[in-house]
Amino acid sequence: MTDSHDPHRRDYAFLAQDSKAVTHDEPMWSGALSFCRRRYGRDLAGADVAVVGVPYDQSVTNRPGTRFGPRAVRAASAQLGWSRAWPSPFDPFEALDVIDWGDVLIPHGHPTQVPAAIEAAMAHILDAGVTPLAIGGDHFTTYPAMKALAAKLGQPLAMVQFDAHTDTWEAPGDWIDHGTMFARGVSEGVIDPAKSIQVGIRTTNDDPMGIEVWDAIRCHEQGVAATVDAIRKRVGEAPVYVTFDIDCLDPAFAPGTGTPVCGGLASWQALAMLRGLAGLDVRGMDVVEVSPAYDVGEITALAGATIALQLLCLHALRPGGPAT
Repeated sequence: MTDSHDPHRRDYAFLAQDSKAVTHDEPMWSGALSFCRRRYGRDLAGADVAVVGVPYDQSVTNRPGTRFGPRAVRAASAQLGWSRAWPSPFDPFEALDVIDWGDVLIPHGHPTQVPAAIEAAMAHILDAGVTPLAIGGDHFTTYPAMKALAAKLGQPLAMVQFDAHTDTWEAPGDWIDHGTMFARGVSEGVIDPAKSIQVGIRTTNDDPMGIEVWDAIRCHEQGVAATVDAIRKRVGEAPVYVTFDIDCLDPAFAPGTGTPVCGGLASWQALAMLRGLAGLDVRGMDVVEVSPAYDVGEITALAGATIALQLLCLHALRPGGPAT
């Protein structure tokens, strides 16, 4: 039995000697709260994935508060850091060297500088050969992250978007809004709409910009397997960015978000769909729109942390990945 009073079982976020190691068993109620107790640091040497908080919510159209999302997701992830990601047959932290890079410094007094600040942080991580796993923040933060990845790869990206909203409303070029950035992504060549799909949609938008839409009714009526099959056929072998807006989940499973919409996915459906995407060439990923001020019993933050952990598994299972 492990000695719970062993001083070495404390503060792995700062004291861990190896960031590629089995999941830690630090007591869940104490210690420094990095993502899943990963080692904090800005040194990217040797890392495979850097978890990056993006505490920004100035582009929301309803309730604010997602700037506190990274903090809440990290706290909830503490209870996921003591065993491998069920039902995965492998521990993603043995397969991948994962660090917690901390948060992007947001220039809050200069909102027009925010997109460039996020893009620069993501580009810095990508230039080191490391994949960012971003924790938002509102959904606008996905756009500069995708811009950095598309620039790094030199091609438009496939996108798998789990969401209640299409986020393809047209807006002026300098408009910063969490409902417009994917229209801009298509028009600027960041997103390849022919390889992209939106899952769980349950709001109206007459122009999805060529992106395939699987709305929530279709997901419920046709089931997980059919939804997964549609995603896989749409994306094919293209490099893909997976973005998960927590409002894709029904408010019963994720009340802590800024724009909740009834009729969404259950958490088990979303996780099953993500597991079904094993083998896609996942190059970028995020979880966004967790707003802890509206959460109940930490269930939204826990959902966000669990989804982020599943995204790590997907990255490990990409073609040529360490878990394949």
